[in-house]
Amino acid sequence: MSELPTASALRTYASTLLGSAGLDPEKAAVVAEILVEGDLLGHNTHGLALLPAYLAEIEKGSMRKTGEPQTIADLPAAVAWDGRRLPGPWLVARAIDVAMPRARQNGTCTVVIRRSHHIACLAAYLRRVTEQGFMVMLTCSDPNVASVAPFGGRREAVTPNPLAAAWPTKGDPVIIDVSMSITTNGMTNRLRAEGKRFPGSWALSADGEPTDDPAALYTSPPGSLLPMGGVDHGHKGYALALLVEALTAGLAGFGRANPGEGWGATVFLEIFNPECFGGADDFRRQAEHVASVCRENPPRPGFERVRLPGESGLRRRREQIARGVNLHPSILPAIAPWAEKLQVPFSLMRSA
Repeated sequence: MSELPTASALRTYASTLLGSAGLDPEKAAVVAEILVEGDLLGHNTHGLALLPAYLAEIEKGSMRKTGEPQTIADLPAAVAWDGRRLPGPWLVARAIDVAMPRARQNGTCTVVIRRSHHIACLAAYLRRVTEQGFMVMLTCSDPNVASVAPFGGRREAVTPNPLAAAWPTKGDPVIIDVSMSITTNGMTNRLRAEGKRFPGSWALSADGEPTDDPAALYTSPPGSLLPMGGVDHGHKGYALALLVEALTAGLAGFGRANPGEGWGATVFLEIFNPECFGGADDFRRQAEHVASVCRENPPRPGFERVRLPGESGLRRRREQIARGVNLHPSILPAIAPWAEKLQVPFSLMRSA
């Protein structure tokens, strides 16, 4: 394709593929929206790059195509669901819809979800919360997978366990989306497939030696990713990864202590209404003051200026909404076999 596809066309295309695979229309539309949002923000290992794997999960029955989550607990400010392996993006979007009015009334609402399928890019959900003037924290783990070593160890114990948060300022929101490991499984897979190496010693070989080779995670026995902070300060990422395990598997009551069911997620979502605490105006005043102090900080050598978390992603999103979405070169070729199989032509991206 000579012209970049629009975000709207990509959403239509992805939704059509998911619907053709059997996902019900509402769920297909939400999953497509979240995947494209990941690419708009620049998280191109956790956007449409996931679509072929999601389609494969639908085909083999590991991602449920229809239905609702099962309610385990339902209190005014605390909800727990069994996601029944429904699509993760749809479950998280649904959880936000449930939590927002409760947070508006009660100040906060937490939703935890066990047995969700994969939830894609965490940052992709956050703007819908901050646009209402609320603060949000979202994190997840996958109890079925382990790829990150504990600090001081050399065998995989947990997943990268990303943690995302966002809050409004007077301008763009601050958006955080970071893994508790140095890098993600998605980036590791991509670099290995491209025959490339990590920029530094981001992993451990099976015998515990630091390495920049992504293939170290695919030996027998496998190596592992280092926690955020690496060999020197990885105790920090390790500690935060355990916090994520407590917030997700602990509060949901389902995790690594249970038998594995396949690729998925256990999810923690909490939404805060500043109006019910110190007041929305004062929250924004404090948030904007700290943001200004950081933005106006004199840059050190090698930096043009100090940016806020999420600033580059939001700028990239605006540019791609206006000019088209610059997908990673590996994405459309990976989708092509599914497009042929499901009889969804690429031309749909030009006509949508």
